[in-house]
Amino acid sequence: MSLWLFQRIGVFLVASLTAASVVAQNVWTNPAFHVYREKLDPHWFAGTDGITNKFWYRVDGSKDMREFTLVDTGEGKRAAAFDHSRLAEALGKLIGGPVEAGHLPVVSLEFASDGKTLKLIGRGTNWVLDLKSYSLTPAQGEASSEFRLPATRRPHPSRAGGVETEVELVNRLDAEVSVFWLDTDGKRIAYGSLKPGESRKQHTFAGHVWLITGQGGAILGVFDAEEQPGLAVVDGRDAARGGGRGRRGDGAGRNGGPPARPETQSPDGKWDAVVRGHNLYLREVSSGKETPLTFDANPNSTYARGSEADRAIEMNYETHDPETPMPEVTWSPDSRKLVAMRLRPGTQRRVYLVQSSPEDQVQPKLDSYPYLKPGDDVPIRKPHLFDVEARKEIPVSDALFSNPWSIEDLRWDKDSSRFTFLFNQRGHQALRVIAVDARSGEAKPIIDEQSKTFICYSGKFFCEYLDASGEIIWMSERDGWNHLYLYDARTGEVKNQITHGEWVVRKVDRVDTDKRQVWFQAGGIRPGQDPYYIHYCRVNFDGSGLTILTEGDGTHTVSFSPDRRYVIDTWSRVNLPPVSELRGAEDGKQVCRLEEADASELLANGWTPPEPFVAKGRDGVTDIYGVIHRPVGFDPAKKYPMIEDIYAGPQDSFVPKSWRAHYGWESLMARGFILVQVDGMGTANRSKKFHDVCYKNLADAGFPDRIAWMKAAAAKYPAMDLTRVGLYGGSAGGQNALGGLLTHPEFYKAGAADCGCHDNRMDKIWWNEQWMGWPVGPEYEQCSNVTLAHNLQGKLLLTVGEMDKNVDPASTMQVVNALIKADKDFELIVFPNGGHGSGGSRYGERRRNDFFARSLLGSELSPGSAEAAAGR
Repeated sequence: MSLWLFQRIGVFLVASLTAASVVAQNVWTNPAFHVYREKLDPHWFAGTDGITNKFWYRVDGSKDMREFTLVDTGEGKRAAAFDHSRLAEALGKLIGGPVEAGHLPVVSLEFASDGKTLKLIGRGTNWVLDLKSYSLTPAQGEASSEFRLPATRRPHPSRAGGVETEVELVNRLDAEVSVFWLDTDGKRIAYGSLKPGESRKQHTFAGHVWLITGQGGAILGVFDAEEQPGLAVVDGRDAARGGGRGRRGDGAGRNGGPPARPETQSPDGKWDAVVRGHNLYLREVSSGKETPLTFDANPNSTYARGSEADRAIEMNYETHDPETPMPEVTWSPDSRKLVAMRLRPGTQRRVYLVQSSPEDQVQPKLDSYPYLKPGDDVPIRKPHLFDVEARKEIPVSDALFSNPWSIEDLRWDKDSSRFTFLFNQRGHQALRVIAVDARSGEAKPIIDEQSKTFICYSGKFFCEYLDASGEIIWMSERDGWNHLYLYDARTGEVKNQITHGEWVVRKVDRVDTDKRQVWFQAGGIRPGQDPYYIHYCRVNFDGSGLTILTEGDGTHTVSFSPDRRYVIDTWSRVNLPPVSELRGAEDGKQVCRLEEADASELLANGWTPPEPFVAKGRDGVTDIYGVIHRPVGFDPAKKYPMIEDIYAGPQDSFVPKSWRAHYGWESLMARGFILVQVDGMGTANRSKKFHDVCYKNLADAGFPDRIAWMKAAAAKYPAMDLTRVGLYGGSAGGQNALGGLLTHPEFYKAGAADCGCHDNRMDKIWWNEQWMGWPVGPEYEQCSNVTLAHNLQGKLLLTVGEMDKNVDPASTMQVVNALIKADKDFELIVFPNGGHGSGGSRYGERRRNDFFARSLLGSELSPGSAEAAAGR
């Protein structure tokens, strides 16, 4: 787990200096308060017996001290990797100067397989240590082997305070990639691009995070810089995701760009499928002779492969069709049948933006991009089956897949007797695995998942084909909780439910077909703990042998030993720094405690962690979870206005659960606000009933639960002033921030809404139809902030980037239009050249802080402003 330290520079907690300020705050300038021993990076190696059962790690302590620890899993012991004092003495003699045991010039280790020597890797100089005599000699030859940084897929903020180092960014793909540095708030800072085959050395600091993205913003790699210079290589490897044919747990395969181009040639090499005009032809490879298989295709119903371009419109990225039309076909293994996708193009909508202030010219520029919105016609691809020997089509009824949102993952059985595919119905109330008989063309459902509300295909989908045993593992909420089921892939019979109970499967990490086990992450599986805490588990295919591998009362991340016999479990809470333990992967029992993070320096300087708080929701029964952030210098005898950082997007839950030493809103808290975050009904990761509150009801945003939660918190903590409550958010959170003012003006008095999707008819098709349904009904208008704008009573700040390509900025401007028509006062900032989230920029944050100080405190001095500096 990576957890974030205070940034050495750029984090200013400055007092509000006016008499109208409610509280006097401490002034923190250039703080350097750290949390130590929080990160554990294991380096596994084999012992003298050749078994990889040992690992070492380095921890950094206060005053720049560092320690190297060795863990022997067989003995269940941890100890110093070597005698630090003896090594310091030996190094001092070798280099001719004093060396402190806690400040060794060593960044990494390499243990010899015989256990007799140890290679010490420094910054530019390496040594070999004899572990018996502690004699030390310079390493011969190369300083060290090429060090490749591990790539992950989950962006996270940079950690500040690391030493200077270097990362070499390497692009081994055949397409250009974009490079970003993620700052300590996790915001992306562009660092140019890399052309195919290009590499670039980048000065950085240990703990800084570098993000590489590809076409359409697809994440290709996330790299954490280490003290040892390393390579950040993007080469198409996908090990960080896991996966496997037929498996998708990351948004139904929609987040990684267009699918790979299918093979058009038959497995036996005799035939090739080609497109002439818009019809499908069969070409004999040896002679070049072509035979038409279809005659009725046309531009509106074509076999020419267009899914890449149409998917680009759906997912909002640019692409180009190949010059030569190609079919999208899947051949049977015996080369006697093929399935070709026939395409009906969808709406070719584009969003147009005017860039008012381009950097390279005086005059504005017109920009546009493909962008489907709710109700638009989506491109429809349907499979057509052909008999190669007979040169004819075998009719397949589309009664089971007549109205697709998507048809994906087409795959043939090994014996060529049938093919299957995944059908996602428009409106997302039916999700089916359909099998088609290769001889008759008869289609029947193998799995038929249906819901009266929605099936959360974008966040709760998992399908793993077990070809060897003829089974499928399938994820479903049919019993009210997100669980796994084992199907007979031939008959469609549910053999058994693999997991069950009033808890949810959050993610499948691994399917072990040899041992017939599933390794997965769960929420709510430990009674008495926050149901959002993630625990790691294993269960047999038949539902027996459920083993919870993690235990501590917090949310967990794990890493396994190379042989998966051991697991390093790191867990924390927002109010508990990370704890790392070594546990057995067979039974989950603790082998030994490894590390406990030290936050004493941070806490001694006045910082207090958020407090988890639980209260009943709107029904008086359901527990609602949130956190309370109190400002530095908090006085429980005083009254503080509250501000809610809101994001009620139904795709996830958003209240932080793990430890962080820095939050982006601390400059706002420094003004004298208590900040809260709450996950109300309608968000994910609880029961199906809890989630369904959002259905055709995004204006609800869990407000009845949020307000009940805040009232309960204020009843316990009278310092929370319920007469002065504000809220802010961006994107869907921007919609929520304004929605709170419009639907609950009796409670929320001020709101700052950035880049909001204020009318769900104006926003991207896949996100909004997932929750608001299809076809577009009256609920869209009823939930629109444009429709509700006339209800505005409180103070409002709207911000938007004029070049936002995530949420159409016209959505904000239509709210502006409605507010003007209703003769309502509000504030508006449009960011020239700004993209999505511009309200979170340095300027936007300062203006937002000013807005809340003015609206809820009666003060508008800005941290760092001339007036504040002068004490006026």
